[in-house]
Amino acid sequence: MARTYESALAHLDSIQSNRAITSLFAPPVSSSPAPSAKDLNALAIPEMLLWLERAGLTQHDLERLNCIHVAGTKGKGSVCAFLTSMLTQHGMAPVAGRVGTYTSPHLVSVRERIQLDGRPISRALFARYFFEVWDALTDAARAEAARTGAEVSAAELEGPATKPFYFRFLTIMAFHTFLKEGVRSVVVECGIGGEYDSTNVLPAEAVTASVISQLGIDHVGMLGSTRPEIAWMKAGVCKPGRKCFTRRLVGGDGEETMQVLRQRAAEKQAILVEVEDQEVEQWGGMQGTETDSLEGEFQKYNQALALKAVNEHLRMLDGGPDREEEQLPVLAKRFSNGLRWARLKGRCETKRDGDVTWFIDGAHTAESLEETAKWFAEKRKTIASKARVVLLFNQQERDVAKLLRALHEGIQRESGTTADMIFNCAIFTRNEPHRRTVDEPERDLNVQQAAAAAMQELCPKTKTTIVDNVSEAVEIIKAMTHDEDIKVAVLTTGSLHLVGALLRTFQPEELGSYDTLDT
Repeated sequence: MARTYESALAHLDSIQSNRAITSLFAPPVSSSPAPSAKDLNALAIPEMLLWLERAGLTQHDLERLNCIHVAGTKGKGSVCAFLTSMLTQHGMAPVAGRVGTYTSPHLVSVRERIQLDGRPISRALFARYFFEVWDALTDAARAEAARTGAEVSAAELEGPATKPFYFRFLTIMAFHTFLKEGVRSVVVECGIGGEYDSTNVLPAEAVTASVISQLGIDHVGMLGSTRPEIAWMKAGVCKPGRKCFTRRLVGGDGEETMQVLRQRAAEKQAILVEVEDQEVEQWGGMQGTETDSLEGEFQKYNQALALKAVNEHLRMLDGGPDREEEQLPVLAKRFSNGLRWARLKGRCETKRDGDVTWFIDGAHTAESLEETAKWFAEKRKTIASKARVVLLFNQQERDVAKLLRALHEGIQRESGTTADMIFNCAIFTRNEPHRRTVDEPERDLNVQQAAAAAMQELCPKTKTTIVDNVSEAVEIIKAMTHDEDIKVAVLTTGSLHLVGALLRTFQPEELGSYDTLDT
């Protein structure tokens, strides 16, 4: 088989998906015994180390990388975007060197996950390093079979049965890529959690600083059902002798959560640096200058963590002495271009397409949708009074009524708009990009029907429409502009899957390899 990019995608799609793994942590639907989340978590790092070894890598090899390791429930993608932008801004190369970034999920192309100097790796590089890792794993399986005398067919040895699941494979491939490409600075985003995340095979010697961004309730089967429990998991990125930057939480369970983070940092002999809201608010943050810059008032907290972490990272690379934390305005001046030019697809993103303006955010929890509501309420002030305002929404796995309520009430509170004036219509869709084929069975629309019913309760005057694919939703929205040259403003939110499908209608990149976490 040709070792092409398309072949790499086909191979990647053949291995076990992230969803298949996360589903193991869901409550069992039968009385048959199932492994506990504790058992599954305990196996995660030992298994990942074995896969790393089979791919020809060791933790000692990873020590050649200088990583900023980022965990958190919300904001970690934004923090990584700010870090990457600052490390690649003009003048940083003499210290930062070449910059690698590993993030997840991707929205349009799997190549988004592995970046070099702020850009997704090329198709040619992806194919090259993909098959280098694939072949190394195949060779290790073949050697093991020969050693044990096991009878294993060539097809099984060369196929997905001898490979780790999707996220683990790409994590190994990212490290392999960065080592081969001579990368000096690496930004690494955790997939889920921190303590047992595949990225946490990084030894302390490979980490210059870590970040724990905003904490919230998500992936409860794997991480726990309270913020303190989740904080325990996220603090797994703390490393001996390294600084870990986080936002100081107050009120509610904030103090209990902070006590967990402090205890975990002490256990791991790390230095927890708590960034106070007062310091961030006095500074005020820095807004981007371009239409596709990272937007949202809340981004100032992500910027603050990124500024502190990148400053520590560069100090470590430069071999400078530890010193008192510099003030945010001083750091922001030094890294102003990086902050202004940071980009992140599908997060508080504005796209204009003729008479349609798309406001796109992949928020998928009640807390994150409240932040989306603040952002959109501010954007709504720029929308023409006669424009038709549309909500394009989906969330396949969480309480859709709760999420819609958080969004709707948040916009109403922030904008002062009455409930029946927020959206003229709402379209509820599945995440499939295209219409189903003739031989494909009908798609289940129970979730979309529940969402439409919830919207009717929240706002009876909002017209609701249900479709089973994103392309049809886009066609309906664009058709609205034909009526007396009406402008249309669309808020697309609720799911990164939905956002990815929408962006692929604008920019069809490639077929296959759309596996993401359940967001």
